[in-house]
Amino acid sequence: MTLLEVSGLHAHYGKSHVLHGVNLAIPDGAIVSLLGRNGSGRSTTLKTIMGLVRPSAGAVRLAGTELAARRPYDICRRGIGFVPEERLVFPNLTVEENLRMGIQPSPPGAHCWSIAEMYGYFPRLKERSSVRAGHLSGGEQQMLTICRSLLGNPRVLLIDEPTEGLAPQIVDVVMEVILDIGRRGVAVLLVEQKLTIALKVAAEVLVMGHGEIVFRGTPETLSDNPDVRRNWLEVA
Repeated sequence: MTLLEVSGLHAHYGKSHVLHGVNLAIPDGAIVSLLGRNGSGRSTTLKTIMGLVRPSAGAVRLAGTELAARRPYDICRRGIGFVPEERLVFPNLTVEENLRMGIQPSPPGAHCWSIAEMYGYFPRLKERSSVRAGHLSGGEQQMLTICRSLLGNPRVLLIDEPTEGLAPQIVDVVMEVILDIGRRGVAVLLVEQKLTIALKVAAEVLVMGHGEIVFRGTPETLSDNPDVRRNWLEVA
């Protein structure tokens, strides 16, 4: 069953036309990777779905309910969570206070997450629960942002570049958490620059170019398609 459906989505930054009719569908509980070169429109797609960028045309539907142009807090309450690339922790609040800021009632059909589960994913956060978030390392802030978003009990989680700048051992942990989130029934739309990670966690991959989806298929199909990788993913 399609849970999140985006159709004919257009978005602008001032006079710059960034998204050109994006169409995608995320099944309930699926992990989908959104790939593309820098500037292809991946992050803007997530921000437009989340209401942080106002769409100029198109539809965003969650379980059939139209969300396009709603406020981000309303979209969040209806079941979409967002892990931004910038992390955006509350630096003067402790780890546990940041986590509590993310808690909200669970929408119908969503798993109800707990702080104890977050500490189970990332024991380092439990060790540093009384430390102000501004004093955490980049990897710890990434862990915190993922957990804070999960505590909103989303049905769909949008994740933008979660492994950027992280040490390899932390990358492995974050990847396993994303896989487990999917096993718990939360759909994930993942923007990830590292192709090996994106292909490993996803059931389906989408490739963006010039503000639209230019390829969709399985990780295996993309691996077997050198033309797509050369034309839309590889850096010359």
